[in-house]
Amino acid sequence: MAPIDSEGTTTVGQSEEPRTGRRKAARYVVPVAVMGVAAATIGLVPALADSGDPDLPKVTAAQLLEKMAESDVEQLSGTVKISTDLGLPDLGGLESGLMSGMSGAPGAGGDEDGSAADPSAKLTELVTGTHTLRVAADGPDRQKLSLLENAAEYSLIHDGKDVWGYDSRSNEVYHSTVPEASGQPEKDVPATPKDFADQALKAVDDTTSVTVDGTAQVAGRDAYRLVIEPRQEGSTVGAISIAVDAETGTPLKFTLTPSSGGAAVVDAGFTQVSFAKPDASTFDFTPPKGAKVTEGDEPAGAPGHGAQEDGASERGRKGEAGGLAKEADGLKTVGEGWNTIATFDTGGEGGLPTEAAGGDLGGFLGSFGDQVKGDFGSGTVFKTRLVNALITDDGKVYAGAVTKDALVKAADAAQ
Repeated sequence: MAPIDSEGTTTVGQSEEPRTGRRKAARYVVPVAVMGVAAATIGLVPALADSGDPDLPKVTAAQLLEKMAESDVEQLSGTVKISTDLGLPDLGGLESGLMSGMSGAPGAGGDEDGSAADPSAKLTELVTGTHTLRVAADGPDRQKLSLLENAAEYSLIHDGKDVWGYDSRSNEVYHSTVPEASGQPEKDVPATPKDFADQALKAVDDTTSVTVDGTAQVAGRDAYRLVIEPRQEGSTVGAISIAVDAETGTPLKFTLTPSSGGAAVVDAGFTQVSFAKPDASTFDFTPPKGAKVTEGDEPAGAPGHGAQEDGASERGRKGEAGGLAKEADGLKTVGEGWNTIATFDTGGEGGLPTEAAGGDLGGFLGSFGDQVKGDFGSGTVFKTRLVNALITDDGKVYAGAVTKDALVKAADAAQ
């Protein structure tokens, strides 16, 4: 097998620590749908690694999963390239603004009291396009992630109890502290291969086929190639490929390919990596002279650690026997495994919003969707290459990494 490099394949997949539910339900339409499917469960298929390049001892899928689970790597540094192609229409940058607005964070949605350095809004840029990141970690108390931009850089630093976000373009700083109860900062957006892999490997059941499909080299490291595929029909996920470092068990590259074919939806892989201890100065940060500093009123995001809304989100991801719904703060999930669908009632009729500054927002958004009808009534399905969402005319939302027909079927079943 030819070496896997960050140019040739594509990746996806994250969040573990519970946090308090202080955000509106709208924030979770896309995140929960992605988590509910991309973090779908995995059956332990005892397939052996094929011979390939490099020549490594054969392992079963179960053995490789165990190696990943037992990995104790806490120190590393490197460069990650991440590309995301959801197939969103070109809205001239509006799509990034909409995603930021959903975050509910200070500075999102044009809040003039917010900060350009707020990580909850800044890291949503990773949901589209191609980006280069520098990452470093030294145990659970020190991590750094830097997003390299044209003639600018955004850095997110966790050092002890402090979390700093710095945007060099605007010379703004965002500061928050890690809550004592959790001891860990939170981050909503996956950014490294491990982030994606953790999300995809959260649970285990028989809805998924897992095999070891040969070996590869990533960033100069020997790796096994773990392949995850849904057994269920109706998912937009075709396959997930994770290159696992043969020595440490660390995910080096994560690729998610859609069932519709073509290029990967998400590709995140190291182009350079070292497992040596980073220099202590890597995590030092002092606000630059003249920078605007905003103090967060709740814990900010930080690199290397994810968060769930609560345990119900985790339970809902697996679904419930017979496809029954589980409710979490007004949000429900129906189905199971890769066919999990998140649903909630907006509480208002009329479907899409009809007014916006400068024109008819409903008509504008509706032009990107497909009109559908069923026993539930009528509505609009918005499609990407991974996540689809149905908004009914009576104000209900159904979203998941499933086909349009699966959304309509779920809406009909809810009647």
